[in-house]
Amino acid sequence: MIRAAGIDLGGTKSEVQLFDEDWTLVDRRRDGTPRDYDALVAMLADQVGWAQDRAGRAIPVGIGAAGLVDAQGNAFTANLAAMGRPLPADIVRAAGHPVTYVNDCRALALSEAVFGAGRGHATVMSLIMGTGVGGGVVHDGQLRPGPAGTGGEFGHMAVSGPGLLTHGLAVRDCGCGRRGCVESYVSGPGLARTAREIAGRDMTPEEVAAARATDPGAGRAWAAWLDLAADLALALVQAVDPDVIVLGGGLSRIDGLATELQQALARAQIPGFGVPPIVVAEGGDASGARGAALAASPEVRT
Repeated sequence: MIRAAGIDLGGTKSEVQLFDEDWTLVDRRRDGTPRDYDALVAMLADQVGWAQDRAGRAIPVGIGAAGLVDAQGNAFTANLAAMGRPLPADIVRAAGHPVTYVNDCRALALSEAVFGAGRGHATVMSLIMGTGVGGGVVHDGQLRPGPAGTGGEFGHMAVSGPGLLTHGLAVRDCGCGRRGCVESYVSGPGLARTAREIAGRDMTPEEVAAARATDPGAGRAWAAWLDLAADLALALVQAVDPDVIVLGGGLSRIDGLATELQQALARAQIPGFGVPPIVVAEGGDASGARGAALAASPEVRT
């Protein structure tokens, strides 16, 4: 029996996944993400309807997407044709069925806390490093959003000033309208930009990582990136003190990253104090949709 559906909504594709009573993925459907708002709403409503038809009854539906929803219910997102529009409410209106709309980084945190690399820990933090930077915090198997709705927007915290000075990096503008945000440095594009500044040539994040032990320029760029990522992790540990940090996003697939970042975090920590383990997310492509489905299910528990 299908118990819930989760939709992983991205800038290029939207995938709805169906989960049974054991939270096993049993079916999925993928559609391209429209670049027109009305078409986007219609496609998502159709996915919600498809999930209900496949289940043969009304089931919870969660949608995990990049960006935020403000206090007026309007989307704040750069990669969807929905900026400033009441996307969640319009989906509900078009589908005739309630949905739970959650940030995709928070959805991954919930999935990993309940079923993945964070299972068995009371406080699980996700740190997603890919095209952007974000995360989420799950305590006792629950997301607990606050009044601002911006918890987990780690990418828009201020980057380490001493880290920039140590590595001679310029202060960068961020797409959010501020300057010096973590995302401009610790994301994949941020690492590539650091490589241009330090090594003087274009390199993809994967090329920097692959050459970090053999190419001096790549090694310096990687060292700068690792220091800034560790300073971010330290700020999160000092604010939240999670039991475990679960890495996600494209950069998390770099071989040895979790170990190197945990070692860098330990070096940055106040002497004599510990740091949490840093691990890589286990759920892969299912984590985002499953986390959204979990968020929509009132009975979620570890």
